[in-house]
Formats: sequence, C-alpha cells, structure tokens
Amino acid sequence: MDRKHLLIISLLVLVLQDTTGLESQGQAYPLVVATWPFKDAVRAAWRSVHERGSSAVDAVIDGCSACEELRCDGTVGPGGSPDENGETTLDALIMNGTTMEVGAVAGMRFVKDGIKAAKLVMDRTEHTLLVGEMASIFAILMGLPGPTNLSSSESIEKWTNWKRNQCQPNFRRNVFPENSCGPYHLRGEKLNSCREAEGKLKLHSNLVGQHNHDTISMAVIDKWGRIAVGTSTNGATFKIPGRVGDGPIAGSSSYADDEVGACGATGDGDVMMRFLPCYQVVESMRQGMEPQRAASDAISRIARKFPTFVGAVVAVNRNGVHAGAFHGWTFQYSVMNSTLDDVEIITVVP
Repeated sequence: MDRKHLLIISLLVLVLQDTTGLESQGQAYPLVVATWPFKDAVRAAWRSVHERGSSAVDAVIDGCSACEELRCDGTVGPGGSPDENGETTLDALIMNGTTMEVGAVAGMRFVKDGIKAAKLVMDRTEHTLLVGEMASIFAILMGLPGPTNLSSSESIEKWTNWKRNQCQPNFRRNVFPENSCGPYHLRGEKLNSCREAEGKLKLHSNLVGQHNHDTISMAVIDKWGRIAVGTSTNGATFKIPGRVGDGPIAGSSSYADDEVGACGATGDGDVMMRFLPCYQVVESMRQGMEPQRAASDAISRIARKFPTFVGAVVAVNRNGVHAGAFHGWTFQYSVMNSTLDDVEIITVVP
C-alpha cells in the first residue's frame, strides 16, 4: 500500500473518530440543570426543550416561569421576601450563550413575570438591564400583565411579625435607629434618641439561608447544543428597599457560552456578586478545568475572603458534564436528560 492510500485511510479514521465523539456528546442533549430541588420547574423546561423542541432560551423561560408561578420556596416570583417596607420586588436574568445577549430586570415592582420581562429587555431593546418602576412600565407596555400587587398574605404576615420584633434581624450596620425600626442615623447623629436603642438592639444579623436565598438559576442545553441560562428571585427577605442582589447580574448569578458551558449560582448575592463566580467557573472550564474543579475553585475564592458566607454554584460543560460546590450550607441541584425517567436531585458532598 502506497503512502497516498495510507494517508487517505488515516484521514478516514480521524473523521470516524470525530463523528463518534459528536454522537457521544449528543447523548447528553437536551439537558436541564437548576439550583435546588425545584422539580416542577425542571420538568417544565424539559417538556419545552425535549417534547416541543424549543430552543435553550425558550426552555429556560418556561422553566423559570413555572417556578415563579409556583412561588418556589417563597423566594421566586411574587408573594415572598418582603423588604423593610413590606413590598415584594423581582429580579431576573436571561442569557443566550450563542449570541452572548443578556436581558435583565432588577427591583421590578407590580409585574409578576420576572423572567419574561428579562427576555423582553433582551429581545426588544439594545439594553441589558432595566430597574425599578421604569422596568415595570416597560414590561407592561410590552404586554405583560400589570400593575399587580406582588405581596401575599404570607409575605405580609412575615413582615408584620418582623415589625413586632423591632425589625430584627436586618441588613443595617454601623447605624442606630431613632425608633426600633428607624429612621436610621450615622454614629453620633441624634445620639441622645439612639442611646437606648444602641443598648438593646443588634442591628445586623446573618439573614442568609436556604429558605430566604434559594434563587433558581437554570441552565439548558438544547438538542442543537445551544446553551442558555436564566435566574429568577424575589431577593433577600427584609432587604433595604432598593437593594439589588446578584440575580440580574450576568456572570454572578449565571453565565453561559456555547463554546464552553454554563453556570448557575445561589446564596448570599451581596457577597457573591463581588466575585462574579459564574463567569469565573465558565472561564476556568475554558482553560481546561473540569466542572467539579471549576465550581470548587470559584467557591473557594469567595470563602478565602468571606469565611462565613453561604453560597453554591452548579457548573455544566458543553458536553453535559455537571457538578456543584458549596460553602456554609447543604446544597442540592436538579438534573434532567434523556437517560433519566424523572428529575434527579443531586446532593453535593464536601
């Protein structure tokens, strides 16, 4: 056999190897991964991407919308996590890992469909993020229902009990209340009226836990291998009005790139957004890290600076390999693909 024939055979072997690799990767598609055991939300995304053949972006919208409607753990959608004024507001983000387009809303009032409002920002504007009441007006003008009272009997009861407890715990620090629930003043201002309160009240406490910070962050890989991520949350319970956490921040709560993979995060957003953990995860995978190592590395970077923070990330590469990492609490995430009969809940171990 001459050298020409040997060369042709070698090329054919390489082509067959590449094809086999693509088929092996394709077995992982479609795939849905989400923070926490939000099974119904994952099932909704799975029906969208698997049964109806929807795109990754549309499947994320369907999954997160289901979680908003179900008010997952009271921390997603309307009716939960009142702020200091007793009001519920929404944060949400959608990211297309093919085009790198992002749409997000933050502190949105009077509109219950956070993730759909985020998609409208991505699809109908050149912007990335709209905030507050103007985000609400935009969403309503684009056809979403509203204005709607986002509070519920449960959220009002929670807020009322908090007020009875002298508005403790809260997210204030280095300030003193003129009365038990404010207004608050800097040290030294109106000192006489604050001295009694200073002696009685502890103004800051760790309010972060699974049932007041369990944001849904979802990643979907569709049958074409396209990746999208989304996040929806009603934020931290008893937050200072106007506070925006990591939910609507690309690279913090979630991030996706078709060339690499995706990440979703949950936890103390005020700390985590300072590190952009999901951007870190995806970029670490781009440099060759496996999802488990990339997730652990991103969490450890935060823990070194803030040893008492609580949070977690879930990472998935473009081949469908997934893993999670956490600090300060027990973390679970949900997975669905064609090899499973139903959503699988994975408890991440240290």
